Amino acid sequence: MSGGGQRPEAGNVADAVQGNWVDLHAPAPWRPYLRLSRADRPIGTWLLLLPCWWGLTLGMLHDGRAGWFDLWIFLSCGLGAFLMRGAGCTWNDITDRHIDGSVARTASRPIPSGQVSVRGALAWLVAQALVALVILLTFPAAAIGLGILALAPVAVYPFAKRFTWWPQIFLGIAFNWGALLAWTAHTGRLEAPAVLLYLAGIAWTLFYDTIYAHQDAEDDALIGVKSTARLFGDRSPVWLRRFLVGTVLLMALAVVLAARGGALWVALLGPLAMGLHLLWQLKRLDIRDNSALLGLFRSNRNAGLLPLPFFAIALLV
Repeated sequence: MSGGGQRPEAGNVADAVQGNWVDLHAPAPWRPYLRLSRADRPIGTWLLLLPCWWGLTLGMLHDGRAGWFDLWIFLSCGLGAFLMRGAGCTWNDITDRHIDGSVARTASRPIPSGQVSVRGALAWLVAQALVALVILLTFPAAAIGLGILALAPVAVYPFAKRFTWWPQIFLGIAFNWGALLAWTAHTGRLEAPAVLLYLAGIAWTLFYDTIYAHQDAEDDALIGVKSTARLFGDRSPVWLRRFLVGTVLLMALAVVLAARGGALWVALLGPLAMGLHLLWQLKRLDIRDNSALLGLFRSNRNAGLLPLPFFAIALLV
């Protein structure tokens, strides 16, 4: 097979983690569908999941209580993030199938490389979404409503790069919805700290996805796809610093509204630690080194994990 993709028999996707569990251990008939869901690239699931855990732990800190149902929220957010990230990526690849075939990094994905048909991808999308819905229905009514509303930004995101230079905002709106959902699943209501945490997540998404988008900047320019990476160009470090500051300040404000006393000071170390990690990324940024860009993007799992132990310890103060 030509055109930059690999043969369907090999099937490995160009930017997948080498030696991932899908390539090594998944049954062969399932591999194209798992690759369509990016199961061979878990970083996206982490980036969708971490705002959920932020919202849950900060909600517990705000209420000063934790129960067995919170353990279910914690676990179900993991399952839901895996499923909805998979469904979202499937939808993205269906809508982008003609674009992906023209970009070196994405030409080996299952649809443009011919491993999965559009009809098969649609069936896989529905299956993932239905299982996620079953999980969502175990939550309180307010959280269920938020979960259903989340489908709107997920549906719109793949088209954003066609009409705006800021598609990363739409990704942030979709990817950080879990901060609102998990907070509401715990507290039963949507409140200001959750909204500020959500906005912090959007700023964070602008940071990491601008880094990610620089990998495709040249191909995107040729085919007319818009992104913040193309918009900012060599001024990207300036903008990334602004997104870094926005992430830290908004998360810190969420903590200030959610926590009190000694717990507040412990929890504030969370956004500080995350900000230091983002600063570390910024110091190592080279927008012309695709391998380094991918490494920095993947390191955002660690960045997003950093607030959690501080939020958890604050619960004990």
